[in-house]
Amino acid sequence: MNRQALHAALMEASIPGGYYRIEGVHEPAPTPPDFLFVRRAADGGWETGAHERGRDEILARHPDEATACAHLLRLLV
Repeated sequence: MNRQALHAALMEASIPGGYYRIEGVHEPAPTPPDFLFVRRAADGGWETGAHERGRDEILARHPDEATACAHLLRLLV
């Protein structure tokens, strides 16, 4: 699963768009105060996490996009 397929799966599951941010695919505006996210890490891997009260908390680091997207899907569905 890539980020586009993740976004399609979340839309199919009727998960509100303000609950998540998918780097480069779904970046809600205005930015919600709290949301889950998937993004590329500085080291080239991938991260899933939660943005709460203006701070990011990394929940897990992943070796590839597919693993990160699957994790975010499990968190939201």
